[in-house]
Amino acid sequence: MNEDVAPAENAPAATDLVEIWTDGGCKPNPGPGGWGALLCYRGQERELSGGEAETTNNRMELTAAAEALEALKRPCRIVLHTDSEYVRNGITRWSTGWVRRKWRNASGDPVANMDLWRRLLDVSAKHDIEWKWVRGHSGDVNNERVDQLATAARDAMGIPYPRRGK
Repeated sequence: MNEDVAPAENAPAATDLVEIWTDGGCKPNPGPGGWGALLCYRGQERELSGGEAETTNNRMELTAAAEALEALKRPCRIVLHTDSEYVRNGITRWSTGWVRRKWRNASGDPVANMDLWRRLLDVSAKHDIEWKWVRGHSGDVNNERVDQLATAARDAMGIPYPRRGK
């Protein structure tokens, strides 16, 4: 996707929809991790990816969503596809309570990954987002694609991880 391409601020038409797929993971968890995102707008595509040497699956899932949304230059109407129920439920159900309880979960403990949740909430507020959960590894072509981006980003760091079996 061309970086300066995005819908006009005041008049999102039916065609002015950005579709985003995100994924993240680690091997092992915690351990080296990667994230990937695919942004689609008016027939154009943009892939994003990155990794961290020591992280968790959940942190990579959150990072993928935040990075994808931060890549947009202006407010957009978005459908964000994620295979992470943690991300979808956190942003659509749990975050309101966390904020109300001063970033404490229902048990009174500090919210895990608070830094990334704050980042994601901040960037999400700029957009009109429909958060869609997609089952991972179930044949969704774009979900498989972002999984490959995340895996490649993790592997590109060259950090060996223990493999099971032969």
